[in-house]
Amino acid sequence: MSAAPSTDPPQPEAGARPDEGALHGKRVLVVDDEPAIRECLAFLLGRHGIDVACAADGDAALAAIRARPPDLVILDVVMPGTDGHQVCRAVRADPATARMPVIMLSARDGEAERRKGLAMGADDYVTKPFSTGNLLRRVEARLVAE
Repeated sequence: MSAAPSTDPPQPEAGARPDEGALHGKRVLVVDDEPAIRECLAFLLGRHGIDVACAADGDAALAAIRARPPDLVILDVVMPGTDGHQVCRAVRADPATARMPVIMLSARDGEAERRKGLAMGADDYVTKPFSTGNLLRRVEARLVAE
């Protein structure tokens, strides 16, 4: 018998410290319909000098991206209404945002799901629950590579 997946938000890991100087002042949009995930990521990224904005759904994400384009988007795949795949396609279709890094988050595990996310235009795909240290390294890699 397997345990039910946890609905608790990921907790920051001790020692997960990216190069804060490289991240300071960068702007990240966190898009997730789960408030606990948004709050956890906003806290985690904010601890490293990142300016974090949040959106609870795909429509709010697209409006936020158009109003003030972030340096990176962390995007949940499964959301009611406009989902993460649709947001990612819209970001890639707009010449003003086409090169914006997108990291997709999903509770859907598996190679086929990861390939689908990357085929939609995501730069990276992270499965929930995730290691905060791993996510921070991926965020840093995308933000510093700009």
